[in-house]
Amino acid sequence: MLILFDHGTPRPLRRHLSGHTIHRVLNLGWDRVANGLLIARAEQAGYELLITTDQNVRYQQNLAIRKIAILVLVDHNWPYSQAGINAIVSAAGEMGPGDYREVTII
Repeated sequence: MLILFDHGTPRPLRRHLSGHTIHRVLNLGWDRVANGLLIARAEQAGYELLITTDQNVRYQQNLAIRKIAILVLVDHNWPYSQAGINAIVSAAGEMGPGDYREVTII
């Protein structure tokens, strides 16, 4: 799966998503692109999953028309995310085109 990490997505998460190709918006030069354009660019580039920490994305964008799956990490501080790594990896593996899911780590 081709995965795009948005700004706040913890980089160490990459190690737990082995077998997938992962790029960061910063490395693509998309770090200053607004969400709507970012999602459109990601879809055009063939990304299947966007992992973000932006909890407002579902309110700002019409996700019903999107092909890319969007996974939102509600608790994106790495120590908290690491505690819920199984939930994150499981959600990423289950998502299909146009899916939206939030993972909250308690």
